[in-house]
Amino acid sequence: MVRFFVNPEELAGETLCLSGENAQHAKVLRLKSGEQVLVCDGEGRECLCEVLDVSGFQLRVLERRESTAEASVRVSVYMAFPKADKLEHVIQKATELGAYEIVAFPSGRCVSKPDEKSLKKKLERWQKIAASAAEQSGRGRIPEVIVLPSFQAALDRAAQADKALMFYENEHAVTLRMALESGSWNTVSLLTGPEGGLEEREVEQARASGLDVCTLGSRILRCETAPLCALSAVMYAAGEF
Repeated sequence: MVRFFVNPEELAGETLCLSGENAQHAKVLRLKSGEQVLVCDGEGRECLCEVLDVSGFQLRVLERRESTAEASVRVSVYMAFPKADKLEHVIQKATELGAYEIVAFPSGRCVSKPDEKSLKKKLERWQKIAASAAEQSGRGRIPEVIVLPSFQAALDRAAQADKALMFYENEHAVTLRMALESGSWNTVSLLTGPEGGLEEREVEQARASGLDVCTLGSRILRCETAPLCALSAVMYAAGEF
């Protein structure tokens, strides 16, 4: 079924009109009167609607409900700034896999260190990628893309989850499976480094901040592969697959 995302206040009444990009999309789809579509507020709620008027794309709300496509566990993906468009790839795929949010941050070995001006433009693009991926994958919520100013800020925020994990290629004793089997969790933070990996001092900094450091196996994964691998494993462990 066709899915549109609108601002939450637009779903307050019994009717609504699609506008902007949504109207253009509806025109391309050649929606007809009587057809049913889903309209989502981007926060996990959706409305089943009927097309009343194709000239102005007016819709009537038939049913309001919580989205059934959202994961039972809230997983936050924390990724150090990578080079080129790798973060765009992670945002798209993490959204499809059910991530609650994607958080980018600087670390010692980051090659990419965008300034405030470029970050503003990038953040707008990243959020659009998340919205497009949410629509394509049938989600009822658009993950927020967040940028933090420092590595410590990322640690402090990640540590607030029930299960806060950092992945480090030189950790061999604690596996992801072991970390997930320890205690119960409803919220999970997954933190990975840039192309050059994390510095030892950053790993100790993470431990001091309350994160569990673990391995993703005997193979070294690319910076854009590691967060998606970890996210998939957590979703599997949570019974989402």
